[in-house]
Amino acid sequence: MKNIEEINKSIVEKILAKKKIPEFFSGDTIKVGVKIIEGKRARVQYFEGVCIAKKNRDINSSFTVRKISFGEGVERTFALYSPVINSIKVIRSGQVRRAKLYYLRDRKGKSARISEKIKKKIGIDVSQQIIEEKVEKLDVEKDNLTKNKDVVLEDSTKKEKLQKEKK
Repeated sequence: MKNIEEINKSIVEKILAKKKIPEFFSGDTIKVGVKIIEGKRARVQYFEGVCIAKKNRDINSSFTVRKISFGEGVERTFALYSPVINSIKVIRSGQVRRAKLYYLRDRKGKSARISEKIKKKIGIDVSQQIIEEKVEKLDVEKDNLTKNKDVVLEDSTKKEKLQKEKK
């Protein structure tokens, strides 16, 4: 007999198979696409702000996004695996030392800013990138050579036709 945790994990796996959810943390600026149904029409409305809290509880996972709208702070809590969420996009990663950023509620202006996390590319990634750039350059050179051959062939055929016409 399955217990509740196993059932929740299987449901989460089914949802993740259909929908891609990016990895984000508190402090990240994210853009959440929310499905809104108005009468017979459905549309997607985006809610962009800083993720101030994230709760990981299998199917009950949720996250809170805070934004400033017309000088007033607005917070919205979303269920992570809800069908209401159309998409989640990470705009920028923030460098924070806490899991819950509730202290941002009391701050305004510059004191409410979060510094951006700089992602370093080292080791294999850099060398792989260099190899990919070299391969791209070779492809471009190969394309240029084939184009030049085509031009030369076209010019030679035109010359031959002109010579035949003169005779």
